[in-house]
Amino acid sequence: MDIVLRRVRIDDEKPLMDIGVENGRIVEIAETIEESGEEEIDAGGRAALPGFIEPHLHLDKAFLHRRLPARTGTLEEAIRVTGILKAKQEREDVLERSRRVLDMAVANGTTLVRAHPDVDPIQGLIGVETALALREEYRDLIDIQIVAFPQEGILKTEGVDELMEEALDMGADVVGGCPYNELSWDDTRSHIDKVFDLAMKRGLPVDMHADFADDVGDQRFASARYIAEKTIATGYQGRVALGHVTSLGALPPDELAPVIELLRRADVHIVTLPATDVYLGGRKDEAKPRRGLTPVRALHEAGVNVAYSSNNIRNAFTPFGKADPLVIGNLLAHLVQFGTPEHQVEILKMGTVNAARAVGVSDDYGLAVGKQADIVILDTLSVADALLDLPARSWVLKRGRVTVVTTVDSRICRDCGREHSMNYRGRQPAKQGMTS
Repeated sequence: MDIVLRRVRIDDEKPLMDIGVENGRIVEIAETIEESGEEEIDAGGRAALPGFIEPHLHLDKAFLHRRLPARTGTLEEAIRVTGILKAKQEREDVLERSRRVLDMAVANGTTLVRAHPDVDPIQGLIGVETALALREEYRDLIDIQIVAFPQEGILKTEGVDELMEEALDMGADVVGGCPYNELSWDDTRSHIDKVFDLAMKRGLPVDMHADFADDVGDQRFASARYIAEKTIATGYQGRVALGHVTSLGALPPDELAPVIELLRRADVHIVTLPATDVYLGGRKDEAKPRRGLTPVRALHEAGVNVAYSSNNIRNAFTPFGKADPLVIGNLLAHLVQFGTPEHQVEILKMGTVNAARAVGVSDDYGLAVGKQADIVILDTLSVADALLDLPARSWVLKRGRVTVVTTVDSRICRDCGREHSMNYRGRQPAKQGMTS
């Protein structure tokens, strides 16, 4: 075998297991694998998960937070500020900022990213061009799916139709949409129709930003029902993902239930983006401010596939972030009050198996024989503690190749020995006489 991972915790209720990997795939899982590997890793009882998946991430807009800081924290301002900065995009700068995000993601155990580069006359196709280059550059570290994302609308902005076609011709994998960024409800529906027409013509999946508002007072932000109906009518069940969908959270239960049932029947995947949605949501509420999330608990209980993702990393939409799915999962668990052991398991699924369903890779994903060996081993001894400990990613494997090794060495100075120098990355040693 190429690699044998020894003494790995896959299930807290079962013994430690060995995992054998050959030709990029898991070929054996057993309490003891007799065959030796060309490389052997003793996990020491550490917990393992399938590689994390970020189904909704914006590479081209990352790390813009200090160039033109947003002041009011609204969605409208974020779109406006980002539009100004997009007009100044330069290829090498986009590549450099995108690499920072991808390096973070890889180090944090993510093995697949679905990137959503903007496609519009403001920045042209630079986001798609750079994502395509990075897909090749990072091919041995992380898989990158590319969504052609019309942030500025399709009907509202002249020339987007042609740019979308060109982006897909270049190699984008998914047809994106932003139906709320149109001028009327009729145009929102036409936007959705165009997205489906384009996807069906090319046999590609659909992934739209939808219903990103605090409520449904404006019908442009109440399109989930129409999208679900369109999905069923076109036979696109299981091939449509929606990000945000926050306005659903404002519906009373009797109005929410039929929409959720439609989403379930349509097998539409809902990707909640808690860091962005909570940061931007409820800004105009002077009392009892809303959390600004899609109704994760109701969707989950109804059987809708719910995943989560980081969305933006340090820009006007989200001035925080480090592309760490465990941090986002921990945040989501707090916000939706998923604190029981069973609920915490479901949150972990939302960042792994549910996310795999949302991006269409379920058949080749997971910790099972025959699956692609995308594995993250956490520096904790219990799978159940992953969200609690937010542990280091001790080893990460992509297609059976070790891509990340992380060691943690921290000391509590109970009896000070006055040896506190930290000679790494240019940091100067601690001054003589400093104590803990």
